[in-house]
Amino acid sequence: MKQTVQTVWLRWLTAISAVILLNACSSQPTHQAEQDLKKTKVGIMLSDVGLGDQSFSDAGFNGLAKARDEKRIIFDYRELQDTKTYEAGLEQLVQEDSQLVIGLGFAMKESMEKVAKKHPDRQFLLVDEKSELPNVASMTFKEEEGSYLAGVVAGLTTHTGNIGFLGGVDNALIHKFEAGFRQGIKAVNPEANLTTTYAGDFGKADLGMKLADEMIDKHDVDMIYTAAGFTGVGALQEAEKRKIHGIGVDTDQFFVAEKAVVTSMVKNVDVALNTAVKAFVDNQGHFKTKDMVFGIQEGGVGLAQIRAIQLSSGQMAAIEEQKQKLIKGSISVKTN
Repeated sequence: MKQTVQTVWLRWLTAISAVILLNACSSQPTHQAEQDLKKTKVGIMLSDVGLGDQSFSDAGFNGLAKARDEKRIIFDYRELQDTKTYEAGLEQLVQEDSQLVIGLGFAMKESMEKVAKKHPDRQFLLVDEKSELPNVASMTFKEEEGSYLAGVVAGLTTHTGNIGFLGGVDNALIHKFEAGFRQGIKAVNPEANLTTTYAGDFGKADLGMKLADEMIDKHDVDMIYTAAGFTGVGALQEAEKRKIHGIGVDTDQFFVAEKAVVTSMVKNVDVALNTAVKAFVDNQGHFKTKDMVFGIQEGGVGLAQIRAIQLSSGQMAAIEEQKQKLIKGSISVKTN
């Protein structure tokens, strides 16, 4: 009888434990779902190349991933290769009830404005361009300031006196990169020559390699600054193959060609997006400032760590001097 009672108790305890475990397992996802419902939902349409561009799209994605990891938002994304058009991708994000829809890149301004007009109750954020629509905020950068510092590095370290600039698309935005770069070179090396070329595409590494070869063979450049996305990655890799140096863009691109990349003009899209999204959440689904601008003073642009070459103390001091002048506003960098 004693053994029977013990057996009954054991079975009862086992059953109770199973029920408790089952309830715990079943309530966990429900609790998580409830928590997610309380978070702000953000959708982002990535730039043309999409994830893996080792530049703009990756930086934007990482900025939202950080906000998500800090448990501030949940987010989804779309790539052009899947949606075929920017408008379709932006519309999908709206239909999925994104409270904030982000367009990563100037090229989707027209598409975003079409979608924003259809959904005046929804908030949009356009990166690298401005819109007059009341429900479209903008985030732009002073690329000319970071490019100026890149030009200072190039002007101080060139041996041939011939430097190259490779732009992705020939438009006003990329002209800011070129203009700042040119001014930085001339500030420290007035005799240096700058050769510029525009690829017409941000996504063709092979084209970047070809254009880098042409600049090296025809103009004897020994330093190339690339503002050309994945096309620029190809140019940096060709620079390494040809044993010259390069300057990356948007993110620290040292790993792309470790023997060639001296530094990168870092456009902190990840930091800026993270900052903007937090402000949007804290302000209960609105932006206090419609047009946000990030320059060197705001930590929006700057230089990555110097590698691949050894700078003298004098060269390092010259770079720092130019940086401080930019921060204090004693240097005004032109954008064209």
